[in-house]
Amino acid sequence: MTLASRYRQPVWLAAGVRTPFAKVDGALASYDAIQLSVPVARHMLESLPHGGRPDFAVWGTVVPNLTWSNIAREILMDAGAPATLPAFSTIMACSTSMIGMIEAAGMLDDDSARLALVGGVDSLSRIQLGLNQRLSDGIRHFQKARSLGEKVSQVLSLKLGDISLYIPGIVNRTSGLSMGEHTEITAKDWQLQREDQDRIAYDSHRRAVEGWNSGFFDDLVIPIGEFKRDSIPRADTSPEKLAKLPPSFDRTSGHGTLTAGNSSPLTDGAASLWVATQRGLERLPEQVPRVRLVDWEIAAIDFRTEGLLMAPAYAIPRLLARHGLRYEDIGLWEIHEAFAAQVLAHIAALQNRDFLSRKAGVDRDFGAFPRERMNPHGGSLAIGHPFGATGARILSQTVKELAQQAPGTRAIVSICADGGQGTVALLEAG
Repeated sequence: MTLASRYRQPVWLAAGVRTPFAKVDGALASYDAIQLSVPVARHMLESLPHGGRPDFAVWGTVVPNLTWSNIAREILMDAGAPATLPAFSTIMACSTSMIGMIEAAGMLDDDSARLALVGGVDSLSRIQLGLNQRLSDGIRHFQKARSLGEKVSQVLSLKLGDISLYIPGIVNRTSGLSMGEHTEITAKDWQLQREDQDRIAYDSHRRAVEGWNSGFFDDLVIPIGEFKRDSIPRADTSPEKLAKLPPSFDRTSGHGTLTAGNSSPLTDGAASLWVATQRGLERLPEQVPRVRLVDWEIAAIDFRTEGLLMAPAYAIPRLLARHGLRYEDIGLWEIHEAFAAQVLAHIAALQNRDFLSRKAGVDRDFGAFPRERMNPHGGSLAIGHPFGATGARILSQTVKELAQQAPGTRAIVSICADGGQGTVALLEAG
């Protein structure tokens, strides 16, 4: 049975391309966010038949840079796109390019032949350092001073402690804790075992390696220079090797379970996808995989009292309940693997009737969660996690996986995000 869509006219997602992903300070370290994105955007634009162009573009990045304010526009200009092609930037932490997809879909909800290019990027190797606020203010006032005396006065007003750099950290501004430190708390709250976390990580690497070896990723990834393949998936990993790694975020209590092996690495990369109306699909090459976007859900929680990355566990049951679906009705689950512990906490919450009823506000039995249908070609633990690119990477990967299945097969794509938020999409093979 075809599900009813939230849109008046069908909205479709079509697979895009991405760069290979590499660990921070690795093979892509010399590329900034724009330089990573330009080859991806150019490939997407040049793939359109007869010199076609999308109607607009949405692109996002999480790590800020003072040299641009609308990275989407800068990318298109450098990629050689027509100057008349509108572009805007968006951000929602790790859900950035997924929220870009949701925004684009809402802008296409009519019966015309419309097409949008959506993408995201982050270069964790090229983080721009800044000056602290007092030093920034002092320099600005010094530049505005009209006399030598005023300039000298501004210099003398600065204290030694004002002369320092601001170095961004991967921490939540409100709590001061990193996502890993927050997830350690979640792991303890849900009594998650280290062995189970390592198994999630091992399966992710094994499936990603198998995906590369089988050619699944060949038309999803374009080379950047001589770099042609993700560098993070490890064919030689094993549960035994993962078990030997020390805790990364709780090194003192003796109960830390998150390690470098079961946590996603800091990653460089860019990714993209298409969002189109029914008639807009005709503007794409016929071989590009495409599936229907049925619905989506966005959740936000109070991470001062709940796990920072637990919002998808609220969004998923609300989305399924709206369509009268159980877990067994979903043939494919793509769950972002920020941490193996976060994935396991989501699954535990989704099977906890008290959590579903009291916290998610959904009082129904969805059945057992089918872990065997989750992330069949690996997830962020093995592939990598460039914050702004992850949404487009997961969505394109899901589109290709789902398009190969029988019409009517459904997929859930779930991404947790810093700040206690999360996005979930329900897709259906056409």
